[in-house]
Amino acid sequence: MIISKEFEFDAAHYLTHVNEKHPCSKMHGHTWRVVVELKGHIEPNGFVLDFRELSAIVKPLIEQLDHSTLNEHDGLSNPTSEHLAAWFWLRLASKLDRLNAIDIWESPRSKCRLERALNNEIPDR
Repeated sequence: MIISKEFEFDAAHYLTHVNEKHPCSKMHGHTWRVVVELKGHIEPNGFVLDFRELSAIVKPLIEQLDHSTLNEHDGLSNPTSEHLAAWFWLRLASKLDRLNAIDIWESPRSKCRLERALNNEIPDR
């Protein structure tokens, strides 16, 4: 069984490893969508994990980033969607043993997906 829950926050960022002529080198903002996906068996209570429990674990991270400049957070000095996915993974994996994937949407048509099978590629920052 696979379940997922979507979260949203607004934040600004700029990319530090692109040419200064790149539009993302300048401060700009997004309404970010984060989808946290869990994979597991249905427990006796009928859930893989109660969505309320999932929200309680993820929401503090969302609140930390909401209406902030992502570059100012530890581990997000170059906050690409890829680094943001890794940032969430590193903070959630120890609390969600069934964590299967994290999707980061920076726009309605642009997303990054980090899956469990690829988690060995997570940067250490």
